[in-house]
Amino acid sequence: MKLLLVLACFLAACLASPHPCYTPPLLTGALTISTQNEELWAYARYLYDGMGQRLRLFELVDYKNKTMNIDLLLLFREGVVYEIADKERTCTKQPLHAQFHPAEVPKDATLVGPAIVGSSSSPGEGLLVNTWTGDLPDKTGKYFITVTEFGCIPVSFLVHTPQFGWMAVNYFDNVKGITDPSLLELPAFCSNVPTKETQPVHFSKLFQQRTN
Repeated sequence: MKLLLVLACFLAACLASPHPCYTPPLLTGALTISTQNEELWAYARYLYDGMGQRLRLFELVDYKNKTMNIDLLLLFREGVVYEIADKERTCTKQPLHAQFHPAEVPKDATLVGPAIVGSSSSPGEGLLVNTWTGDLPDKTGKYFITVTEFGCIPVSFLVHTPQFGWMAVNYFDNVKGITDPSLLELPAFCSNVPTKETQPVHFSKLFQQRTN
């Protein structure tokens, strides 16, 4: 009986004091992106490979009232991003100016607090989450990240950027693992594409290039 009491107290302490956590290294799901200045809105299906540092995005984007479909394969280790037109079997390749940041709650993050998304009135009506905050790596602003208490699955990410102001990313339909690993491989028709002679681009600049 004493052992059970000790285990119960230990479990209660863990639940009462969340700790920074790692998101599963392989995820498939969907997300939306919206910005404070209302210049950018996007819906995307995504495949995230934290081990190989790869990200595939199938997006419907509205940027400055112009709508477009974008298919992107970001290869952070190689420092390149491919924009793929599968039907036309063509693609473009550009240098990618972005450091890979694994999906996680950083160790130096500060807990804002736990919350229930939905309702706590009845079982199954709510989701227990934790929200964390901290400084961006380059110290240009703050971020807020919300993840599930169990599994550390991303729910939302809020960050301030000089270009867009506050940018909100909301995740849903997340599944552990990669449902179709071939989508993270470079299509054969892209293998010999030369890199565009441009300056390395930030991710957000890709939207501007498509609308110019």
